[in-house]
Amino acid sequence: MSTILVVRKGKSIAIGADTLSKHGYTKQGADVIENSSKIIKVGRTYMGFTGEASWGLVMSHYMSRFKRLPKLDSPRAIFDFALKAHVKLKDDYFLNPKEDDKDEFESTRIDCMIANPSGIFGLYSLRSVDEYKRFYSFGSGSSYAVGAMHAVYDTHSVREIAKAGLEAAAAWDDATGGPFEIHVFKQKAR
Repeated sequence: MSTILVVRKGKSIAIGADTLSKHGYTKQGADVIENSSKIIKVGRTYMGFTGEASWGLVMSHYMSRFKRLPKLDSPRAIFDFALKAHVKLKDDYFLNPKEDDKDEFESTRIDCMIANPSGIFGLYSLRSVDEYKRFYSFGSGSSYAVGAMHAVYDTHSVREIAKAGLEAAAAWDDATGGPFEIHVFKQKAR
């Protein structure tokens, strides 16, 4: 799995992720894999993915097909994007949308953190979208990351908050490992 997170404080935003890939019991870190990033940049938007390592390649390829990049600046805009992407992921990338027979909707089988100058968002596998005020995390180490970020939020910068979250996740979750990738930028005025 992975740990990805987003942080917003004042006018600063950060998105971060670990770089460890795990296949069964085999760990592959950034010292072995050149393309170990779990975050892609599309225009002014960063997208971080949990799940299969191929998500970065798939979404990077899919997003490169747009002549005009989709707006990912609100929960509604991200939801609209996710609806269209789901169809294309099934048709063009052979996404298997069957996750659980009890699910009411087909799954996109991806949890994605989105950060851009408009804010920080989470896109869930059944296409619900949350906008976060302070911070959040997805992935196997997310509970450790959220706890650590909560503990340091009031006294640290967004980069330090993100780093604390990733360090806690790596310390306690065997599917999270460094080095960490953290991007920091300014939020636009609302």
